Amino acid sequence: MKDSLAARLGAWSAGHRRTAIIGWLLFVVVASAIGGMVGTTEMKTYENGAGDSAAADRILSEHGLEHPAGEMVLVRSQGPGQWKAAAKAVAEGVGATGEVGAVQAALPSRDNRSALIRFEMKGRAEDAGDRVQPVLDAVQKVRDGHQDVLIDEFGDASAGKWLGDMITKDFAKAEWTAVPLALGILLIAFGALVAALLPVGLAVTAFIGASGLLALGSHKLHIFESTGSVMLLMGLAVGVDYCLFYLRRERDERAAGHDAETALRIAAATSGRAVLVSGLTVMVAMAGMFLSGLLLFKGFAMATILVVLTAMLGSVTVLPALLSLLGDRVDRGRLPRFGRGKRARRPAGRVSGAVLRPVIAAPRTFAVLGAGVLLALAVPALGMHTESLGMDRQVPADAPLRTAFEQITTAFPGGPAPARIVVQAQDIEAPGVRAAIAGFTARAAASDEFGKGVTTAVHAAQDIAVIEVPLAGNGSDAASKHALATLRDDLVPSTLGPVAEHAYVTGELAGSVDFNAQLKRGIVPVFAFITAVTFLLMLFSFRSVTVAVTSILLNLLSVGAAFGVMTAVFQHGWGASLVGTESVGAIEGWMPLFVLVVLFGLSMDYHVFVVSRIQEARERGRSTTEAVREGVRSTAGAVTSAAAIMVAVFAVFATLSMQDMKQMGVGLAVAVFLDATVVRVLLLPSVMVLLGERNWYLPRWLRWLPKVSHGEGAVPAPPAARDAYASETVFTIR
Repeated sequence: MKDSLAARLGAWSAGHRRTAIIGWLLFVVVASAIGGMVGTTEMKTYENGAGDSAAADRILSEHGLEHPAGEMVLVRSQGPGQWKAAAKAVAEGVGATGEVGAVQAALPSRDNRSALIRFEMKGRAEDAGDRVQPVLDAVQKVRDGHQDVLIDEFGDASAGKWLGDMITKDFAKAEWTAVPLALGILLIAFGALVAALLPVGLAVTAFIGASGLLALGSHKLHIFESTGSVMLLMGLAVGVDYCLFYLRRERDERAAGHDAETALRIAAATSGRAVLVSGLTVMVAMAGMFLSGLLLFKGFAMATILVVLTAMLGSVTVLPALLSLLGDRVDRGRLPRFGRGKRARRPAGRVSGAVLRPVIAAPRTFAVLGAGVLLALAVPALGMHTESLGMDRQVPADAPLRTAFEQITTAFPGGPAPARIVVQAQDIEAPGVRAAIAGFTARAAASDEFGKGVTTAVHAAQDIAVIEVPLAGNGSDAASKHALATLRDDLVPSTLGPVAEHAYVTGELAGSVDFNAQLKRGIVPVFAFITAVTFLLMLFSFRSVTVAVTSILLNLLSVGAAFGVMTAVFQHGWGASLVGTESVGAIEGWMPLFVLVVLFGLSMDYHVFVVSRIQEARERGRSTTEAVREGVRSTAGAVTSAAAIMVAVFAVFATLSMQDMKQMGVGLAVAVFLDATVVRVLLLPSVMVLLGERNWYLPRWLRWLPKVSHGEGAVPAPPAARDAYASETVFTIR
C-alpha cells in the first residue's frame, strides 16, 4: 500500500533531521522578525461594529472627527450645594494639566447633592489612556483636600488606562501560568523531562512563528487587540495535543518491542495522519467565522488557522526529526517517582478497561445516561440571553472603575454612555438644518426617556453635527433600550431625517444592539458551514456516513452542555462564587459563536484520534466491539493527558478579571472536560457498540470515495516486548 502523506513527511524528516530542525527554527526566527518589523495593525473602532452605529463611526473617522476621549468627574456631598468648592477645584486642577480641552460648567443633579464635571482629553482617543495620569493625579489631589465630599472619575481615557493595565497584568499571568501548567502535566504523563519539553517547545515555537505571520496578515485584515491571546490559547491547545498524540504512539510502539525506526514510521503513518485530518478539520471549522460578517471574528479565524496550520506542520515534520535525533534520550530526565519498577509494568489500559467493561456490556443504558447528562446540562442554554456587556458588568464588582460608573449612572442616568447622533447634511449651518437640530434637542430634553445635558457639536468644515443624548436607565437595561428605540424609530427620523443626508445613532448601547443583531444573522451561515464541511471531511476520512453524522451530533451535545453551564453560572449566578465571579444577567455577545466554532474544532482532535484508532483495529480484522475496546483503551492515556492540559489552560483564563475572559475560560474548560469524559468514555463507545457494523455504512452511490489508509498497513505484529520499554508510565484513565 502506498504510504500516506503523513508517513512520507515523517520518513523524510527522520532521514533529513538536521534540515528539518534547522528549517523549522529558521522559519520561526524569520517569521517572528518580519512580524516584529512590520508591526501589527489593529482594527479601528468602526471596523468592529455593524449597522447604523458602524456607519456613524465610519463617517466620523473618514472626516477626521473621531470621538475624543471624554472624561467626567462626579462630586457628591451630604447636603445640597456642598459640592461647589470641590467641583471648582476639580475644574481648575484638570484644566491646569494642559491635557484637556475646555472644561464644562458643573451640572447639578436634581437633588443638588451631586455635580458632574465633563471635559475631553486632547489628542487622539486611542492613546488618551497613556496621557491621562496627570488628570488622575489632579483629581486625587482634590479628593485628598476635600474629605467632606466623595469624588469619582470615569471616562474613555481613565477606563482605557485602568483596563489596559489590568489586561496586561492578566494576560501576563495567563501566559506565564499556562505554559508551566502544561509542562507539569506532561511531566506526569511521560515521567521524563525531555519528553515533556517536546510538546511545550513545539506549541510555543508554533505560536511565535504564527504570531509573525499574523502581524503580516493584519495589514490586510485588521485584528482586535486580544486576538494574540486567543492565538496563544489555541496554539497551546492544539500544539501540545498534536505532539502528545504523535509522541505517545511512538512510545507505545517502542514499549511493544519495535525498534526506534519502525516505531517512528508507525507513529507517522497513524498518529501523523490523525494530526493532519484533525488539523484540517479544525482549520475548516475556524474558517466558518469568516461568514459572520464581523471583522472581529474574521481576525480570530485568521489567527487560529495560522497557529493550527503551523502546529500541525511542525508535528509531522520537526517532531519526527527530533525523535529520530534523540532516540532513547527522549527518556532523559526521568522523574524518580516514575522510575522503572513493578508498578510501571502493570498492563496498559487497566482503568479505562474497567470503565469500558460495563459500558460495552450495557451500551444502551450508558448511551442514555451519557446523553441525559449532557442534555440536562444544556437545558439552561434554552434561556440564554446575549448582549455586549457594559463596563458595569465586565469588571469586578469592587473595581474603582465600576464603582465610579455606577455612581455616575445613578446620579445622572445615561451620563457615562450617552447615545450619539451623527448628522451629515449638504450644509450643516443651513437654517433648516439648525432648526431641525434645535427641535430635536428640545424634544429630547422634554422627554423622560433621556437624561439631562443634551449637547451638540457642529463641525462646519465637514458639514457634520454630533449630538450627545444621555439615555434613561443604566445604559444597558430595558429603559435604555426603549429610549434608544425611540431615538431610532421616532425622534431622529421625524426631526432630523427630512433635512439630513444621513442621521445615524451610535454609542455604546447602539453598538451593542447592532453587533448582536449581526451576530444573530451570522451564526446561521457559520453553523451551516462548519457542520456541512465537518460532515464531508469525516465522510472522506472514514468512508462512513454514520461516523460523520455521529461526529457532529456528539460535538453538538458537548457544545450544548458548555452553553448551558455558561448560562447557569454567568447569567443566573448558579455556583458563580466557585469561579470567583457573579451573575451578570447575560452572556457576552460574541461568546456563543466563538465558543461554538472553537469547540467544534477542538472536539475533532479527540474524535479523529480515537475513531482513527478504532478503524485501524477494525481494518486489522477486529469486530466493531473489539475495535472500540482496543481503540478507546489505547488512546485513553493521550486523550486524558491532552484534556487535562486543555482544561488547565482554559481554567487559567477563567481566573482573569474581565467577565468575557471568565466566560470563555469556563465554557471551554467545561466542554473539553465533558468531551474527554462523558463523550469519549461513555457516549462514543456505547453508541458505536450499539450501531455495530452500521458504523461503517456507506451508500452504494458513494463507494467511489477513495479508501484512505489509517496506517493499519504500517503496523507490523510487535515482537516480544523489551524490558527497556516495558516500564512506560501513563498519566490517565487507562
